Order: sequence, then C-alpha cells, then structure tokens
Amino acid sequence: MTLLDKLIPRTLLVRTFLLVSLLLFVCVAAWLTLFALAEREPRARQLAQLAVSVVNMTNAALIAADPERRLALLRDLAESEGVHLYPAEPTDNVKMLPNTYFFRLVSDTVKSELGSRTRFAGSVNGQRGIWVSFSIDNSDDDIYWLMLPSDHAENDYPWHWLSWGSASLALALLVAWLIVSRVTLPLRALAGAAREVGYGRHPEPVPERGAIELQQLAEAFNSMSEDLKRIEIERAEVLAGISHDLRTPLARLRLESEMSISDASARRAVIDDIEQLDTIIAQFLDYARGDSHEQAVMADVNALVAQTVGAQSRASFAPQVALGIVPLALIHRRALSRALVNLLENARKYGADPITVETRVDHGEILIDVLDRGNGIPESEVERLKRPFTRLENARTDANGTGLGLAIVERSARLHNGKLELLARGGGGLIARLRLPLVLTP
Repeated sequence: MTLLDKLIPRTLLVRTFLLVSLLLFVCVAAWLTLFALAEREPRARQLAQLAVSVVNMTNAALIAADPERRLALLRDLAESEGVHLYPAEPTDNVKMLPNTYFFRLVSDTVKSELGSRTRFAGSVNGQRGIWVSFSIDNSDDDIYWLMLPSDHAENDYPWHWLSWGSASLALALLVAWLIVSRVTLPLRALAGAAREVGYGRHPEPVPERGAIELQQLAEAFNSMSEDLKRIEIERAEVLAGISHDLRTPLARLRLESEMSISDASARRAVIDDIEQLDTIIAQFLDYARGDSHEQAVMADVNALVAQTVGAQSRASFAPQVALGIVPLALIHRRALSRALVNLLENARKYGADPITVETRVDHGEILIDVLDRGNGIPESEVERLKRPFTRLENARTDANGTGLGLAIVERSARLHNGKLELLARGGGGLIARLRLPLVLTP
C-alpha cells in the first residue's frame, strides 16, 4: 500500500463528504473570484475619475488663484484632501505603477481624459503614492506631479462578508455531513450484516428504507440471507440423516467383524476402516452444522486447551502443553474446542513429534499455536488448503482424510473475528496458529 493509498479515506461516508466539501469550497472560491473581477473594473474607473477630477480642479484653482495665494492653496489641498503638488524635474527618480489590469485600466481612462502625455508613477524620489503628471494651462514648461494618497487604490477587505460567508460554508458542510451520513447509514448497516453472514451467522433482516435503490439492495440482501439460512438448515438435516443411515450399518459391520473374523490383524484392519469412515462422517457433520448459533461466553482459554488436549491424548500421541498467561475471554467454547481437535489431528496424521500446544497473548490477541516437526506446507498452498475438500499431494497427506479439517478451523477462527495462520517453523515443521482478538467483556 502506497502513502497515497494510506492518506485517502477508506469509508464511503468520509470520501463522499470530502468530495461534497471540495465542491462547496470550489463554488465559494469561484464566487469570490467572480466578485473580485466584477468589482475591479468599477473601482479602477472610480479611481481614474477621482484622479481626473482632482487634476482638473487643481489646474483650474491654480490658474484662477492669485499667484501670491497659490502656496496657501496648495497647503490647504495637502491638509484637507491629502493632495500634494510638486514641480516635475528631469532628475526625478520615477518608479512606475505595477503592470496589472487594474492600473492599466486607470492609466488608459485618465489618459483619455487628460491627454496621452500624462504620466503615472507609483513613487517619485522614494515617496510612494499615486502620481499623475499635468501641466498648467497645457503648457510644456510648467509640468507638475500631483500625488494622491495610495489608500485610494487599496481595496478594503470585506471582513464582515467573509465572516458571513464562513458561517454559511460551515452550515453547508454540516448539512452535507448530515445528508451524506443519512445516505450511507443503510449501507453501513448492510455492510455489518454482510460481515455477520461472512462469519457464518444469521443477522436480523436489514431495514428496507431510504432511496428506492437502497430499498432494493436491502431487500435482495435479506432474501439472500434467508436463502443461505434455509440452505444451511437443509444441508444439516440431509447430512444428519445420512449420518444416521450410515452409522447404523457401520455399527452392525463392526459388531459382525468382531464376532465373525477370527484373524486378529484382519479384524483390526476392518475395525480401523470402520473407525475411519465414522471419523469422516463426523467431520462432514461438524462442517455442515457449524457453530454460528453457539453463544459466546466468558471462559478460561487455557483450561479449555488443557481439557481438549487431555481428551485427545493417547499412548502414541501425547502432545506437550506450554500455557502462557491468558485472561478470561469471550469465546465460543464448542467451536474453539473443535478447531483445536482438528489442528491436533492434522499434526498427528501429517506432522512428526514433538507436537506442542502453546498459548499466549500478543498485542491484544490470543495466540493458540500447534507446532510439529513434519514436512510443513509450502507458502503458495496455504490459502488453498483452507478451502473445503482440498489436500496437499505430498508426503504430508499420505494419510486418508476429507480435506475438511483446516476448513473447520478457518470457520471457527472467523466466528471469533480472528484468523488461521499456517507458518513455517524454524528448523522444519509447521506452526498452525489460531489468532483470536482478546475480548474481555460480553
């Protein structure tokens, strides 16, 4: 998984909300841009008209005023309007205004009113402002710089509008979250129910509400869930009937073999075959019944492991037990015991001594390991062997079997929201590991 995949949200709720939020932000940004473009040209023309009016009024006042009073007039303009007048000199250090659309529009508008010889500057001799050149009575000799304060070109940011816009955006995001969460709520319920079906359970029917598409999806899922439940019940009934029908003649065959076959080795071989058939039938029933209806209870995992191993121990098969510190946990006792029995049988048939059962807690999970010193399982075959009716065609599967043992263990692991791992053991052999979440409360 790449870093980008880790950063992208995985839930439909968050992804949809982020997309809707992005759409809202883009719309708001677009409207702000349009507003800025719409008000820029009127503001530029207003500034140009102000410059033209001030230049014309100053020019007219200087022409009409008594020469002795011109200095006082210029002082009054500077104090009251902030307008300053300076004679233009060839040595003036002139810096032009920024070459933006706004100032180009101001320059073009002013030149159309005052003449093409009008000059603009952003600063003269280091003094910043809006500088406009003009001549008194259109004379080429008396050229002056008229400076307007630079704040005439500044645009006061509408903070009050920004606050209202932010509040509106926050309200829109809240409504978007409510809408998206309401739309995805049935999907989350459906995902939870599908997860329960995947664990072999039968959840309550999903409410068929919401948009018509969601109603149809919930209706189809409920129908599928009921069909699976009915099929499982029918399968269990069929296999139970087959078991009953087969075990009765098997019991008669065993009785007859013990009474009729005088040769001890032949009798033992027949009885072994009958026991193997009985074991195969039991595995079929275990797989067909499942454990989805068993209630989880708080139990001592170590005690369950010790009891199961003790029941399986025999003279030729006595696994070693190394129990770690494991607290009481919420487990399905029958399912976990059946899974452990299958792992032990798998180790006995296909592995080699010593066979050890270990328990411990690791990073919030209960680990139950069954270790042997057999030939192990190739990593490429691990997932395939977890499927029903599959076996590995090598020395590990010389013994006869149904290929259901690991499938039963895998189903039990899923029932506990855990998983089955088949790992290579250092020095040769296999580690069959049940990794179960440590649930301490019902």
